[in-house]
Amino acid sequence: MHADILNSYKKVDEEYVDKLLKEEIEKSNKKIVVLDDDPTGVQTVHDVSVYTDWSKENLRKGFQEKNKLFYVLTNSRGFTLEQTQKAHYEMAKNIAEVAKEEGKEYFVMSRSDSTLRGHYPTEPAILKEVSEEEGGPKIDGEIICPFFKEGGRFTIDDVHYVKYGDDLVPAGETEFAKDKTFGYTASNIKDYVEEKTQGKYKASDVTAISLEDLRNLNFDKIVDQLMKVENFNKIIINAVDYIDIKVACIAIYRAMAKGKNFMFRTAAGIVKVIGGITDQPLLTREQMIVKETSNGGIIVVGSHTQKTTAQLEALRDIKGLHFIEFNSDLVLDEDKFEKEIERVLKEEEELISKGKTVVVYTNRKLLVVENDTKEDALVRSVKISDAVQSLVGRLKVTPSFVIAKGGITSSDIGTKALKVKKANVLGQIKPGIPVWQTGEESKYPLTPYVISPGNVGEVSTLKEAVEVLM
Repeated sequence: MHADILNSYKKVDEEYVDKLLKEEIEKSNKKIVVLDDDPTGVQTVHDVSVYTDWSKENLRKGFQEKNKLFYVLTNSRGFTLEQTQKAHYEMAKNIAEVAKEEGKEYFVMSRSDSTLRGHYPTEPAILKEVSEEEGGPKIDGEIICPFFKEGGRFTIDDVHYVKYGDDLVPAGETEFAKDKTFGYTASNIKDYVEEKTQGKYKASDVTAISLEDLRNLNFDKIVDQLMKVENFNKIIINAVDYIDIKVACIAIYRAMAKGKNFMFRTAAGIVKVIGGITDQPLLTREQMIVKETSNGGIIVVGSHTQKTTAQLEALRDIKGLHFIEFNSDLVLDEDKFEKEIERVLKEEEELISKGKTVVVYTNRKLLVVENDTKEDALVRSVKISDAVQSLVGRLKVTPSFVIAKGGITSSDIGTKALKVKKANVLGQIKPGIPVWQTGEESKYPLTPYVISPGNVGEVSTLKEAVEVLM
């Protein structure tokens, strides 16, 4: 399908919609807890806290903040099924207990991939179950919204699309659907629900909020649709632009005010809207680098997507960058693997201390192992990611900035290498590419940490982000 269709829908008075949305947000006293399965989910927000664990102490800080919402980085996309089950049980229990102690109402958004990867339906199902067991209200339905404009992800007539150039490709036909751990075949989200829940929730029972109703501002009809949802059935929001999300959020707030309760499984787009976070310009170097240093920066590329590899190649056009290939295939031999880590670290330190910025990247070809299983592949990729983060975490020099490319890579670098407990999201360096300012407790305090998702941007996007910082 040609991307021209995105501009073919009826125009709406956005000022009027913004006014209605602001009123609904102000009327709601619910705190929004966003559980993010990798650090890229803050790619639409700014001046928001991210906590890197779900301890009751951190959750309490989040609930006590003035902000409408806060993020908890779970990194569960890098977990095995068993690990994420255990973690989500703990999270849901801690959130419910802290909310009760603080006397606050809340709802949870399970933020995941805009190309439909991740531990679905496991995570939202556990969050619902535990929340209800802990005395929370009955959750009537689950809102599914993978729309993410900045990354070119749109839902039209219930089919989810990924934009490649001028074409919209059904998600089930993209490289993301072939993911070894989280693969799927359906592009129609109704069918995706049935596929992923193995028939527990039928495609025919999924409620769809249509673009036609959204653009005609049929609030009453949409609220009515939401009011009829029960038994944790699913609701899809079709969307080609933020106006669609804004209209949907007005209806969601109105349905919640009438007593309905929802769980959310979404990409980053709707989080910004439902939390009332304003637009802001892209960040400048001055806003990001608050501590000048003569040291160079470090760019770490872990993701294997075609988009990442193309962006890595584009970096070679920048004069003065130094490229170091990390032979991640040595993961199969422990001694050789450790020696390789030490070799790369030594080279990085020499260059960074001389004011040179380095680009460290893993083998571009995914390692293929005979008789491999999904779980073994995930465990191996976690081991590689652990080595990659150590290429930042074990540095004896402080880089002027850190950029990580890829979801699992960026999570491990943020939590394990940089040892961040709480970060402030400054905003975005490029559309869909967030920047954390690390906290005082971290390894390199007040250092800009750029989180570049593996599946976001054009070929030149990473290059342009690097050029802003150099």
